[in-house]
Amino acid sequence: MRSRNQQHVFAILFMLSAGFIPAHGQQQPSIDTSYYVSYRHQLTTRIYLSQKYVHLNFPDGANGAELEYKANTKLNLGAGFTWRALSVNIFYGFSALNTDQEKGATKGLDLQLNLYPRKWAINLNAIFPKGYHLEPKGYASSDPGGYYYRPDIKLNQLSLSAYRVPNKARFSYRAALLQTEWQKRSAGSFLFGGNAYTGSAKGDSALVPKVLQGSFPEAGIEQIRFTGFGPGAGYAYTLVMGGHFFITGSLIANLNLCFTEEKTASGSVKKTDISPTTNYKAAAGYNSSKWNVSANWTGNGIWFAGSAAKKDYFWPVGHYRVVIARRFDVSKKPHQH
Repeated sequence: MRSRNQQHVFAILFMLSAGFIPAHGQQQPSIDTSYYVSYRHQLTTRIYLSQKYVHLNFPDGANGAELEYKANTKLNLGAGFTWRALSVNIFYGFSALNTDQEKGATKGLDLQLNLYPRKWAINLNAIFPKGYHLEPKGYASSDPGGYYYRPDIKLNQLSLSAYRVPNKARFSYRAALLQTEWQKRSAGSFLFGGNAYTGSAKGDSALVPKVLQGSFPEAGIEQIRFTGFGPGAGYAYTLVMGGHFFITGSLIANLNLCFTEEKTASGSVKKTDISPTTNYKAAAGYNSSKWNVSANWTGNGIWFAGSAAKKDYFWPVGHYRVVIARRFDVSKKPHQH
């Protein structure tokens, strides 16, 4: 996210993730090495480009009009390494990669963390960015050549999901998304678990722009709060071609009990409903015993019902990344995969 002193301060962001890989000396869950190989005892280094996204979509208004607030996120250049249970990434949004200043600044914490223990896929979001714009240019803006920008709008989200991976012996999330393993044969796994989340959207005034309030039933709403939880299930699969080229797709659907509150200047309205969420991942690229060149996408979408429209609000968040990784054998002793 952009900050006011971005051009003057070289702010390096660190992300440390333990990945829940068992410590050395503990028994490793058995894997079928004819399907994938683990390089846990090797040093995996990487350089990458990454970008996150955070949107909030209002239910369609009159004549199918759309209202979607978007964060103006940075494109980051990063480098990092993984060795055993430790993973470190350092990244920065250089000004040369982020020349678009017209959409306004977004700043605040945006932590989207994906963890892949051998038996689980876990996602944790702690998102608190402030400052959003509407697209395209001129939409709801007094300037036809500019973007409608709201520095006061803040979206908060805390969410946690965890899904069991029964076919852990043959299917690897790490091969597709962490570059620490190599999926050599096609395999997939059913997934099951659940999620819980809470969040809010608020501004200093009504969230719907004044010039659009006649087109959207949410006119006058200044704050939205929502909380939900429920079970989910899905499937993940990696298609391997020629032993090295791969395509991975993963989709999980959850059905949640969701509580929503919408506040206006004159009061509030509460609603309880059954609403869905999705958790999705995709990756494609080349993998071998030494190199991984790939692109991946992870994200989730939350739907929650409002009182003023038949359709739901939709809140997607996610992360794109393009990676070049190289593994090095730093162990002097023979090791088992």
